[in-house]
Amino acid sequence: MLYIGPHKFDNPFILAPLAGYTDLPFRLLCKSFGAGLTVSEMISCHGLVYQQSNTLKMLKSVAEEQPVSFQLFGADPDIMADAAEIMASLKPALIDINMGCPVRKVTKRGAGSALMTTPKIAEEIITKVVSRVSLPVTVKFRSGKDQEHITAVEFAKMAEGAGASAVTVHARTWAQGFSGVITPSVIKDVADNVNIPVIGNGDILSLEEGYKLMEETGCHGVMIGRGALGNPWVFSKDGRPDDYRKIMDGACKHLVLMQKHLPADRVLGYIKNHISRYFKGLKGAAQFRKKIFAAVDADAIKVLLCSYDLDS
Repeated sequence: MLYIGPHKFDNPFILAPLAGYTDLPFRLLCKSFGAGLTVSEMISCHGLVYQQSNTLKMLKSVAEEQPVSFQLFGADPDIMADAAEIMASLKPALIDINMGCPVRKVTKRGAGSALMTTPKIAEEIITKVVSRVSLPVTVKFRSGKDQEHITAVEFAKMAEGAGASAVTVHARTWAQGFSGVITPSVIKDVADNVNIPVIGNGDILSLEEGYKLMEETGCHGVMIGRGALGNPWVFSKDGRPDDYRKIMDGACKHLVLMQKHLPADRVLGYIKNHISRYFKGLKGAAQFRKKIFAAVDADAIKVLLCSYDLDS
């Protein structure tokens, strides 16, 4: 059981925010497979404040996906607060502030992981966002700048003091990016030193691994990102099915959700990107991916999924 503010989550496993992936269809899919909470792609504060159409499209939601968290990023405290107020008007369950993205186009502007090197600005952002919205505000960050600067505990204490209702610790450093392995002891150190819920993140590929991380570190929940791509069953007790027909059924369910909720002019690219991931580890996967990427429309991909046969 995970509690954040007034919200109770029966399943403590959360779909992490992934740029280009955690759109509405994928969030709905993962929720249907058991995710207790889902998080949107990170949303630019400037895009929100200036009402940019592409940014606003990323905030598309429906009632059945609640509870959902919208993630906000930026480095200007006042603009972040303005954007949070706009975001809150759309009535997500939570607002998450990204202070962990290591991608250069984000950090070169002082946002994402770069905020771990400017804790005073980070604190001002959290304080101003919390003061402007009535929703619980959470903060996602990393272990620190690099192995010589592990500052997660101090950063978590600061976030708690500024009003954050929970923190998520991706136990890699900014310097690591998405390489190497996580350091679970960092998550434990944070959990031992704050009084708000702590969510562990990084390298989790099954519920079993997630429960082990919770037991070892004392964190209250686990966030799963890349491990969910092509594998929404990661949120289910039994995990990814052995029967390839059930895998194809899951892929078809995802495809239908994308057709329903994504813009017609962009849906084919999204479908190809997501659906090709379902074939990992299956016989003839490479050849079948080529067919997926050569398909001319979504219906052609649906036919391919229905015709996939390992027994032939």
